[in-house]
Amino acid sequence: MAATRRRKKLRPGRFVLFIILLFTFICGAAALGLLAVSVKDLPAWDESGLLSSNSTLIYDKDNKLITKVGIENRVPISLSDIPENVQEAFLAAEDRRFYQHFGVDLQGIIRAVFVDLTKGGLHQGASTITQQLIRMSFLTPDKTIKRKIQEIILAVQVERHYSKEEILEMYLNKIYFGEGAYGIQSAAQTYFDKGVSDLTVADAALLASIVRAPSIYSPYRDEKTALNRRDTIISQMAEYGFISPQEASGAESEPINIKEGSPAGRQYPYPYFVDYVTEQLIEKYGPEKVYKQGLKVYTTIDPEIQENAEKIMANDRNFPPAIGNEKPQGAAVVLDPRNGEIRALVGGRQHTNKLGWNRATREPGRQPGSSFKPIIAYAPAIELKGMGPASVIDDAPVKYGNYEPHNDSRSYRGLITLRTAITYSVNIAAVKLLVDHVTIPEAINFAHRLNIDIDRNSVGASLALGTEEITPLKLAAAYAAFANQGIYTEPTAILKVEEPDGTVLEEHTPKQKQVMKPTTAYLITDMLKSAVQSGTGTGAKISRPAAGKTGTTDQGKDIWFAGYTHELVGVVWIGFDDPKPMPRSYGGVYPAPIWRQIIGKALEGKPVSNFERPPGIVSAKVDSKSGLLPGPNTPPEHMVTDLFASGTVPTKMDDTHVPVEVCATSGKLPTEYCPDRVIRTMIKLQYNVPDNVADYNERMPTDFCTIHSPGAGGQILPPDSQTVKPNQEIPWNIPGQTETGTQ
Repeated sequence: MAATRRRKKLRPGRFVLFIILLFTFICGAAALGLLAVSVKDLPAWDESGLLSSNSTLIYDKDNKLITKVGIENRVPISLSDIPENVQEAFLAAEDRRFYQHFGVDLQGIIRAVFVDLTKGGLHQGASTITQQLIRMSFLTPDKTIKRKIQEIILAVQVERHYSKEEILEMYLNKIYFGEGAYGIQSAAQTYFDKGVSDLTVADAALLASIVRAPSIYSPYRDEKTALNRRDTIISQMAEYGFISPQEASGAESEPINIKEGSPAGRQYPYPYFVDYVTEQLIEKYGPEKVYKQGLKVYTTIDPEIQENAEKIMANDRNFPPAIGNEKPQGAAVVLDPRNGEIRALVGGRQHTNKLGWNRATREPGRQPGSSFKPIIAYAPAIELKGMGPASVIDDAPVKYGNYEPHNDSRSYRGLITLRTAITYSVNIAAVKLLVDHVTIPEAINFAHRLNIDIDRNSVGASLALGTEEITPLKLAAAYAAFANQGIYTEPTAILKVEEPDGTVLEEHTPKQKQVMKPTTAYLITDMLKSAVQSGTGTGAKISRPAAGKTGTTDQGKDIWFAGYTHELVGVVWIGFDDPKPMPRSYGGVYPAPIWRQIIGKALEGKPVSNFERPPGIVSAKVDSKSGLLPGPNTPPEHMVTDLFASGTVPTKMDDTHVPVEVCATSGKLPTEYCPDRVIRTMIKLQYNVPDNVADYNERMPTDFCTIHSPGAGGQILPPDSQTVKPNQEIPWNIPGQTETGTQ
């Protein structure tokens, strides 16, 4: 019998130890591997990188240099000229142990690792001022372990070569403060219009609070958030012993006294356009690369159009009168509808601080009033419901729940075509078109095609009148789709970005999509041509085909004109930053003439071209009171010839015009006592309108004559015999007709 072998028993303690050792070995190997990769890809040590400054070059559409971004808004200053309280504000905010560590704060790293492990992901930076200087000078802002290792290695290297004072000086001259300000001296001038030596503790704390996230903490963008962050820094300064509690209390009670800008005025041309480009570059590449690393940026700007637009927008004669000492503001956008390239962008009447409030682009914008009607009501009605310029809407009083729209004139035109309604900006027609024909959900979906997002839970029938906020740039891009045969093109200001050595970082390709039929776009364009030729937009008339729409909100708080030719789209907005009524101010009175001056000058001397008519557009004659083909009773004055998309020409003949016998004297339905009766062609509908509707007398009456009565005494008939009761047939006595209607 074979001897059995004894199996060796595995002890649990040894197994656990083995697992721990194996795990440690794997982690160590991984760490060494990551360290090796980090060292291998470490940027070459170049001390000049800590100090170098190469401005970004910005070119126009013809590749001509128009300005440099970077050097103009940085003023170097030595540490000895920076007050201790200012230095200490930054130490309290960013690195309170700056003078104790060797470039890396181990306590901060342990704290950051703990937070990252408990929360998951990389949340805490634990970067010292030295590490931040390294990151600004050599590395990307990406939050990766590899970059962190490189940051630590280079930070230790910097601390070996420079004193703490030199490092702090370089940091304070390099850091980005938002609003285009680079370095502490430039920031002091931009935000407070004073030098660093004149900054108070509160001023210093505000600047120190901004550097963590300029887009969030800039007082120009959100003063309340900036104030809370500033006070947090002041509290930290007291906690770390930089100032006394009494000084902290005094600083916290000090209001934010930011200035509108440097008295030297703007320091670069076409500031709003350049600001818009700069903001986009910073968002993509970070402020350090934009302001220091010499990018070449090729843009879409047309300097002639931009300069003329700025001049026109600065002219007081083009604007409503001031209220007190405050002038109404304005914005203008011009772009090429064929490719979405922005030719001019003006975000205000004066440019007061870099990367400040750009009214042409800053979300959410303002209410566009009636300039929104083509987007939200008319275009979807044509695109989705087969309607057209000759379709008919009844401009008569209407109420939807508690909402009762009114026309600006407080009058009613009655049955009108869509062309007439949009030409004269009839509010009730737009609301009825939206609610009764398009429907609000479908209109919102259509607007989304044009990159306009609307919260469907917060809107109602008033949406037709432009109560949803929008920026001039977004409105211009939407109108460009009408000018470009229904193709929406995402607007752009940047065509190409290159590194100093010519390496292409990005090159623009137009992002386009067909958002409506070419026939829809053309019909809207043809209707809007009527608005410019004879409607509310006559102030925009130029010596070539042009289409456009005015917009005026409640009490004239916002006034607009959005218009276009075959070559250019332009949008003009006027209003106060804090909305105020502007009496007797309308989109056709101020914005339309501004549009005429800008676009007329831009196209001066260029060949005249009309809008291209796409296949599928036909013309037909219809009855203007029903929108149907003329019937046997359609009077000549109610016949109109208009455009249609193929397949939408009505096939039914008008049946609303009918011969009606009425009292020759009163015009009402005759009674047996009326001596003289006449036959009139009138409009028969299934509902009544009040007598203040313009075509009231053209509609078949429902009241009986009250003038004539038995005998010569002029006795008036009883009230209940004077009006047709519900479901009561009208007694017609017309040859060839029965009592209940036409045979």
